[in-house]
Amino acid sequence: MAERLRPDERLRRRAEYQRVFDEGRRRAARLMMAFIVCNNRPHARLGIVATRKLGPAVRRNRAKRLVREVFRRNKPVAGFDIVIVPKLGMLSAGFADLEADYRSALGHRVRR
Repeated sequence: MAERLRPDERLRRRAEYQRVFDEGRRRAARLMMAFIVCNNRPHARLGIVATRKLGPAVRRNRAKRLVREVFRRNKPVAGFDIVIVPKLGMLSAGFADLEADYRSALGHRVRR
């Protein structure tokens, strides 16, 4: 299994993010907020919205790296567009907690 996050596995345009926010299901978790919508593609795509509420750029970038790593390790089989909004507690949580929170946020239908 490829651990790399390929360019076609990323949301890139504002319209793609807006579609996920408008049409997607919102799932709240302890460490993140997840928005999920089907994309009719053979693979899932990830988008991350790290707001300034997390702190300076160093913290926002760390949160994005953590989310990308969790996505890479737990790639959904079906085609979904997923947008993750990290919460403040994400940076102080352990990686195992983060992974469990991600899985619970996505639900049973999205996981492998």
